Amino acid sequence: MLVVVCPGQGSQTPGFLEAWLANPAFADALRAMSEQAGTDLVSAGTVGDADTIRDTAIAQPLIVAAGVLTLGALFADGRRAAVGGIAGHSVGEITAAVGAGVLSTADALTFVGERGRSMKAAAAASPTGMSAVLGGDEAELLARLAALGLEPANFNGGGQIVVAGDLDALAALASDPPAKSRVIPLQVAGAFHTRHMLPAVQHLTEVAGRLSPTAATLPLWTNADGGLILDGSAFVDLLVGQVSSPVRWDLCMQAFTDAGVTGIIEVAPAGALVGLAKRALRGIPTVAIKTPDDLPAAYDLIDQQA
Repeated sequence: MLVVVCPGQGSQTPGFLEAWLANPAFADALRAMSEQAGTDLVSAGTVGDADTIRDTAIAQPLIVAAGVLTLGALFADGRRAAVGGIAGHSVGEITAAVGAGVLSTADALTFVGERGRSMKAAAAASPTGMSAVLGGDEAELLARLAALGLEPANFNGGGQIVVAGDLDALAALASDPPAKSRVIPLQVAGAFHTRHMLPAVQHLTEVAGRLSPTAATLPLWTNADGGLILDGSAFVDLLVGQVSSPVRWDLCMQAFTDAGVTGIIEVAPAGALVGLAKRALRGIPTVAIKTPDDLPAAYDLIDQQA
């Protein structure tokens, strides 16, 4: 069974959409998505520097737009029928919702534009951040987080957990990490997927009420617990709540295994999720679509699954 995965924030790099926009059809589609998101994604994806595209309000719609462009090319000529399911990491869940037929492109870009802006505003309310913790005992780490007032934000699998909260508490964790672990500060604007994002959840609850979700036509896994969701309205509710809740990508990968995954394709801006899969799902063939030049390898993997 082939699974398509959609990356989250932090996957973007300067100029990563240049190769895509050489195709006029992709360029036209990105301009339309720019209007829907309320952000100049063409400029951001081609000439925007690292600081510009790190801005949460820009990064989130940019990542979703890139994924939607990729899905359009990947699913062309009936290839969608050979895909067994789809999932996204954090904001990538919105991309996955498009791929599964839950959200239209217009609704997805409208929602992610509001998501990025509201999360940026929530992050600006207090000095918070995130750090990746590699290795160590999970139970020991969770106890240490509770003592420091920090929260686990992303359970990424492969011995990696991203934690979030006040900067002083993150510094304390880094100075005295759990045994056999490393703490790596991340260049992000705030404590995403924690209680610090509750103001964004309140706003997005209102935004979600204006969307028109439909039932999934492709199996869709949720970050909430790795479960399959087919009800479109229920998935949108999870998208809203997920802003202040941990990303359980570890459970999503376990669900792929349980479902009999035989191949994984990651849409642009690809690389991070394939990297996690190579550590946690050893031996499973993967393709990371970074530019249109990677599409033939993805098509070959789909054809092998058909």
